[in-house]
Amino acid sequence: MVLQNDRYTYRVTWSEEDSEYVGLCAEFPSLSWLSSTPEAALKGIRKLVAETVADMESNDEIVPEPIACRQYSGKFMVRVPPDVHRNLAIRAAESGISLNRVVSSKLSQ
Repeated sequence: MVLQNDRYTYRVTWSEEDSEYVGLCAEFPSLSWLSSTPEAALKGIRKLVAETVADMESNDEIVPEPIACRQYSGKFMVRVPPDVHRNLAIRAAESGISLNRVVSSKLSQ
């Protein structure tokens, strides 16, 4: 049973340890699916997530909201060592731009 409007965040990668492809879902980090092809790994993890969601719903559990459907404010706090903060502030001052713009630029690279 695969949901028609499945909006979860999937990734398929090679597992050297298992010598197979592994399908993963960011919203369900405890779930994975191993297969010999990337296509089968994706199909397997999508099916497993659909079954997990159905099980959670039948038990009145809270189902994770897909990352793609969440609203983000664009604000978050990051703690850095004082010397990093100082160096970024100097770079911003020397460039004539805000500290926020320097950090945002570095994060988006």
